[in-house]
Amino acid sequence: MTGAPRAKALFLYLSAMLGLVSGTASAHAACQRTQIEGARYVVCEFKASDSIELFLRDDAGANIGQFDRVRKTLAARGRQLVFAMNAGMYHDDRSPVGLYVENGREVQRISTANGWGNFSLKPNGVFFITDDGAGVLETDQYIRSKIKPRFATQSGPMLVIDGKLHHRFLKDATSRYRRNGVGVDGDRVVFAISDDAVTFHQFGRAFRDVFKTPNALYLDGSISRLFAPNLRRYDFGFPMGPIVGVSIPSQNDR
Repeated sequence: MTGAPRAKALFLYLSAMLGLVSGTASAHAACQRTQIEGARYVVCEFKASDSIELFLRDDAGANIGQFDRVRKTLAARGRQLVFAMNAGMYHDDRSPVGLYVENGREVQRISTANGWGNFSLKPNGVFFITDDGAGVLETDQYIRSKIKPRFATQSGPMLVIDGKLHHRFLKDATSRYRRNGVGVDGDRVVFAISDDAVTFHQFGRAFRDVFKTPNALYLDGSISRLFAPNLRRYDFGFPMGPIVGVSIPSQNDR
């Protein structure tokens, strides 16, 4: 191989190594550290067509709860976990508070009940994956849409709704926590976790003004955890409820 063909082959090889051509390569290094208004964040961006899944229980019905168990579940399918994050609020038994759909099966029905806490700071919403893409919708809008998702998790409150912050967020609020959430803009799916305590207003502004996602959903607060091997980040703690993960084919299967 000489001349132009060799140069083209070299370019394609280097591009794939840098994650510029291969979708799996870009997914493998999708997380990066950043600072917004003085607060530290990790931001992980994917395409809606990447292998984004939700995990709750194993085949025996036991709660998965930990990133390492998600990793082992995927490894048994010949896949490598490249990102994971807690994905919605849950009860003491780790069952989801609101809607939860996994592999097209509705495990928990959608909730429109009023109550206390962040989940009931309405409007709350749903993050979902379908065969056609991904989205975040207010709960009432999601119900009206009649969407049939492959994966879905309900949480709250909404952070950004059609480009506007949740109307209950106060710019001068004093309640600050580590927080994580997800925003969607067309084919872009952006997960973010704050490593410093921030207000809802700050967190919502990050999705609206920096990540540029017109709709975004809060996932949880002080228990928020992240698995991002490209950053050598392997958070560990008490078992969780729903977990969102992204995987690529294992090295041996490529």
